[in-house]
Amino acid sequence: MSGYTHSLKENIIAILTGTFIVSQGVFFLQQANLLTGGTTGLALLLSHFVDLTFGQLYFMMNMPFYLMAWFRIGKSFAISSVVAGGLVSVMTDNLYQVVEISRLDPLYCAVIGGLLMGLGMLILFRHKTSLGGFNVLVLYLQEKMGWSAGKLQMGIDFAILTASFFLVSPTVLMYSVIGAFMLNLVLAMNHKPGRYSGNQAQKTRANA
Repeated sequence: MSGYTHSLKENIIAILTGTFIVSQGVFFLQQANLLTGGTTGLALLLSHFVDLTFGQLYFMMNMPFYLMAWFRIGKSFAISSVVAGGLVSVMTDNLYQVVEISRLDPLYCAVIGGLLMGLGMLILFRHKTSLGGFNVLVLYLQEKMGWSAGKLQMGIDFAILTASFFLVSPTVLMYSVIGAFMLNLVLAMNHKPGRYSGNQAQKTRANA
């Protein structure tokens, strides 16, 4: 987490920006019927089998993690995560009303979808919020244990994708793995414990 204290205005703008970018990433994955890790991937998968939208499934699946955030991390973090998760749910379910794409290569969808989701999540992490789901767990472990959130998330994501082997075609699974790798590469390279600590922030300002 960043050692710099952001203003309320900065946090609101960051949440709106981060959730918008994540929604675009999920939209690209949807266009190619691809999956990803975490509760996002589970919601994308289940939306093919039940009469509920991605957004509805996504928000419901994240509710237990919002409760975990409330009791284990803090009320402010939990509330901002609920707002962020709700925004992604609503935006993703309604993007079809403003965007219509006739053709997209699945490999492109995997790469751009993963990158956009990673960038959006990175913005949220820097402003001490998340989308819920396993984000809450990995951020908690990073704060308490010093473990890399990106690497933890990558392990969870690939475990979920491996478990979906019997439910999707090998081609879809291959592209989905590529997308999940791109997402977690962004997080692993840019969100490491200690890098944005208060001491480091003070040193940066002192040298400016």
